[in-house]
Amino acid sequence: MTHRYLFTSESVTEGHPDKICDQISDAILDAMLMEDPKARVAAECSVTTGLVLVAGEISTVANVDIADLVRQKIRDIGYEGEHGGGFDGNTCAVLLAIDKQSPDIANGVTKALEQRAESSKDSLDEVGAGDQGLMFGYACNETPELMPLPISLAHRMARRLSEVRKSGLLKYLRPDGKTQVTIEYQGDQPVGVETIVISTQHDPVIDGIEDNQKLQERIAADLKKHVIEPSFTDLEIKPDQKTRYLINPSGRFVVGGPQGDAGLTGRKIIVDTYGGYARHGGGAFSGKDPTKVDRSAAYAARHVAKNIVAAGLASRCEVQIAYAIGVARPVSVNVTTFGTGKLADDEITELVLKDFDLRPAAIISRFDLTAMPRSRGGKFYQNVAAYGHFGRPDLDLPWERLDKVDALKQALTQSVKFQAQAVSV
Repeated sequence: MTHRYLFTSESVTEGHPDKICDQISDAILDAMLMEDPKARVAAECSVTTGLVLVAGEISTVANVDIADLVRQKIRDIGYEGEHGGGFDGNTCAVLLAIDKQSPDIANGVTKALEQRAESSKDSLDEVGAGDQGLMFGYACNETPELMPLPISLAHRMARRLSEVRKSGLLKYLRPDGKTQVTIEYQGDQPVGVETIVISTQHDPVIDGIEDNQKLQERIAADLKKHVIEPSFTDLEIKPDQKTRYLINPSGRFVVGGPQGDAGLTGRKIIVDTYGGYARHGGGAFSGKDPTKVDRSAAYAARHVAKNIVAAGLASRCEVQIAYAIGVARPVSVNVTTFGTGKLADDEITELVLKDFDLRPAAIISRFDLTAMPRSRGGKFYQNVAAYGHFGRPDLDLPWERLDKVDALKQALTQSVKFQAQAVSV
């Protein structure tokens, strides 16, 4: 009997307090790499009512006015004037507590163990991992972008909330918001939309409507028409008469953003990745330069998993990579296909080790991670700091490219032929 179950993922808008922090941290990273591609950046941020605190370790020759950059990012998100809902990029206090990267860490990153111990002349052995840790990448065939359907839909609706606010279509919306989608599965296949939850900050009065019940009815009708329905246009699965809608279920949501809740960089790591559908190594992305494998290796793991699924080697794939600080080569690589692989998982792992160089310097070079801010007009990392780092059809992300599909298909064909020959013998 096919197993039925429900799975839920959430997303948040760019005006959510934690996401404000992620975007500020990555705006700092973008600005540093624009001037200094060798900058070592670990920028953390916290926001609360009327206050932004930026702390961390940055070693760079770049000359960046961080306070001015912070204020501009907050204004770009929408926290300015009366629609800021009590938080304003023009008037909030900005405190800075920045130190240089630890020299002990810098030594291990700048010259990896392989070069120190083996005198390797391979330039890709120059960069050691910025820390120990484990990273996961995932892909599946549930959506065109090869992402799990729940997180894909949650991101679509969160991004659409921002679009209709900024375009003026629903000008009463304020920047803070959250979305959540529950999908019904039969076995491994999504078959229906069980529940949609949206909580969005709004003005206290909408077109003269002050009564809270009528106001919430107006918001619900507008969001169904302009946010929810457009998020399903290219999908076979759509809400039906059984779908439950919970829009602003707590009622009035006027006070939000940093005035309503404090925010921190790196507190939305499941929103940033696969919505809980795959495992997570625990490391956040934002504010970290590419020598930090929490970020770059997670991008590489997604690249591997997506190419495996796109090549037809599996319909679901999870990749784990692990590192030791100051060491270039991963200490382990593991591929899991959950029984959907056309080859055994250990065979696919061997293909990955052959076709993908997972040393930090190789990842940085392959995805051009230190030059991306400059090639994208100064905004690259901050653009993925909201609405997910993976499966972004609105952005041309190097780790989303299917540039290894042909090689993997060829390897699959050769393996199948070899197995057929072995059986015939």
